[in-house]
Amino acid sequence: MELRHLRYFVAVADTCHFGRAAERLHMAQPALSQAIRQLEAELGAPLFARTTRQVALTLVGEFFLDEARRVLGAVEDSVRGARRIAAGRLGLVRIAFTGTAAYSQLPHIARTIKRELPGVALEVHADLLTPDQCDGLRSGSLDLGVLRPPVRGEGIELRTLAVEPLILAVPADHRLAVEPVVSMVDLRAADFIFYASKDSVVNDAVARSCRAAGFSPHREHEAAGTAVLLALVAGGLGLAVVPESARALPLAGVVFRDIADAGSVELALAWKSDNESPLVRSVLDVLETALAPQPPTEVSR
Repeated sequence: MELRHLRYFVAVADTCHFGRAAERLHMAQPALSQAIRQLEAELGAPLFARTTRQVALTLVGEFFLDEARRVLGAVEDSVRGARRIAAGRLGLVRIAFTGTAAYSQLPHIARTIKRELPGVALEVHADLLTPDQCDGLRSGSLDLGVLRPPVRGEGIELRTLAVEPLILAVPADHRLAVEPVVSMVDLRAADFIFYASKDSVVNDAVARSCRAAGFSPHREHEAAGTAVLLALVAGGLGLAVVPESARALPLAGVVFRDIADAGSVELALAWKSDNESPLVRSVLDVLETALAPQPPTEVSR
């Protein structure tokens, strides 16, 4: 039994007329009649009751019609699914975000993919530092990453998503909390709270800004992530210089202020250079047109 036999049978059942079914199938009526007889012979039972005036389904034919439609529908669904996978429009994409990038980039990326590629699901990995993301991209355990350059090693391509200014997170009762804009030199005597990771791009940027202002920061405390870092600030244990996207985590007792000369950190979309997955390429094409780099915010005193 072949799929074409099922299609022939359904066409005759829909029309109850061999001539009209043959026209629909673009085939000769004798060939259609012969194919139906072969199908009946294989089943060992008649599918149609034929008279000179009409063609009607038998009880066997009524049962077989439901099954034939189910099988043909499943085949059509499988074909559509296979084509969508081949076209990069169906599947699972594993994407990682570093630090506060999840707050600033995840909502836009998720909505864009849901709108443009509704058959694509996301598996999100949050709070992965840039080196860990690069390892995942190279090993194949990740498809895309949103990270902070620079990237060590080869084989990773980048596309800039945003350039975030560094801002000040300060306790609400701190003397600088009332200033709309501060300078790095204003932080000379402050106790700093840094990220605990030795690979933190933000830490490096903050340290460079301090050196450019003529001092080395006093590292009083360390935090594994931004949420804990801000909690330490709220507790009055120090202040922190963080990416602007940290504003998405409002916390009682913490005030954010612009810094005129603190510099910035970059966010980039990353993928493995030789990744030829149609799915990943499809997502990259969609994001390429939807996500425009954001220029750094200018602050003036």
